[in-house]
Amino acid sequence: MENNTFLEGKIAAPLIRFAIPLMMSLVLQALYGGVDLMVVGKFGTTASISAVATGGQVMQAATVIITGLTMGVTVLLGQAIGAKKPEEAAHIVAGQIKLFTCIALMITVVLVCFAKQASLLMHVPEEALPETITYIRICASGMIFITAYNSVSGIFRGMGNSRSPFLFVLIACTINIILDLVFVGLLHMSTAGAALATVIAQASSFFFSIVYMKYTKKHRLPFRLKLSDFKQKGAVRRIISLGLPIAAQDFQVTVSFLIITSILNSLGVVASASVGIAEKLFVFLALVPMSFMSALSAFVAQNVGANNISRATKAFFVAVRISFCCGFMVFLLTFLQGDFLASIFTNDPEVIASTQLYLKSCSFEYLLTAINFCMLGYFNGRGRTKFVLLQGVLTVFLVRIPLSYFLSRLPGTNLLIIGIAVPMSALFELLLCIGFFIKLQKEKKVVMP
Repeated sequence: MENNTFLEGKIAAPLIRFAIPLMMSLVLQALYGGVDLMVVGKFGTTASISAVATGGQVMQAATVIITGLTMGVTVLLGQAIGAKKPEEAAHIVAGQIKLFTCIALMITVVLVCFAKQASLLMHVPEEALPETITYIRICASGMIFITAYNSVSGIFRGMGNSRSPFLFVLIACTINIILDLVFVGLLHMSTAGAALATVIAQASSFFFSIVYMKYTKKHRLPFRLKLSDFKQKGAVRRIISLGLPIAAQDFQVTVSFLIITSILNSLGVVASASVGIAEKLFVFLALVPMSFMSALSAFVAQNVGANNISRATKAFFVAVRISFCCGFMVFLLTFLQGDFLASIFTNDPEVIASTQLYLKSCSFEYLLTAINFCMLGYFNGRGRTKFVLLQGVLTVFLVRIPLSYFLSRLPGTNLLIIGIAVPMSALFELLLCIGFFIKLQKEKKVVMP
């Protein structure tokens, strides 16, 4: 199994091998929303772009609850495997199935019933309101498939296997792109077609993963899942205890994006579309640090389970060096070529110019995020998820939201000025993380590389 290389031998090679499929999976996952926005932007109106951008953020706010809890499962499963406790791993998987089924059903009901209220809360421009409501309701109907896919992927990552989740999302993304072109390009179904394509793709991903796991001997679970495992109450509690802070951290970050989008939506449909495009681009441009965040969580968790904190810390520094080099290149791209990046999603010259302004001031964030995400992955793998939540809350509600609001209300303001809030909040987050990292080193007397 791949996870054996996590515990001994070289660090960089297995970490990179694990991170690359994660990175490719993130690319494909980003294409879910990115292709929706791109196709709607090419075949629809500016209002349609605003609807998909805002509706996509609402769905993201719901999805991060699942992905955050999934990270808790990945860490717990990695620790159990690192400690060679298969029965404990089986309890965790059974607890995940019970917990995630309930959460998926609740989220579906809430989003379908309150899609209009969510859209109004977001201050969606009036011309984009009907399409936004439709997009949210259709996507929400596929929440059970989003949850199921993330559950299976989290299990594989906890076992040290990042290639299988990549295969699942590759199939789903291919289906999504084809159906987007058919529903939106040929049948002119606009946002409804984009949402429907996403749901069908996610369902396909889940069913394929089940068949793959059942009939491929090499990728079956390294432990037996029994009925008695579902009666273990402790596993659900442990998943919630470790995963809820991660989910809350991801959720409040997404909520901050929603609040900021709501603030900027009041400036008109062009600003709304521009910020929506910038947020979609972030998912692509921050792929390296995001993939290392997930990779470090699994890598560090297994070494913590094996009581090898020193190796876990060395892996962190390896990830930071690689991530920062990539972050510098992304900084140059967004600072110098923002108009080109915006033109990928729209032909509207006003939206392109507005997006370019926002990206220019946001570009400095990529230098800081390259380090921040690696630190968060390290903290998650160490089980310090409560700090991850705390620093996120402080960053968002003490810096990013207040500063964004203040800058948006300045006379003669524009997206270049408003975007300054993004790197400033990232700098604040970095300072908090560095302080906590130093504290951890002193507590555990970790050997520095």
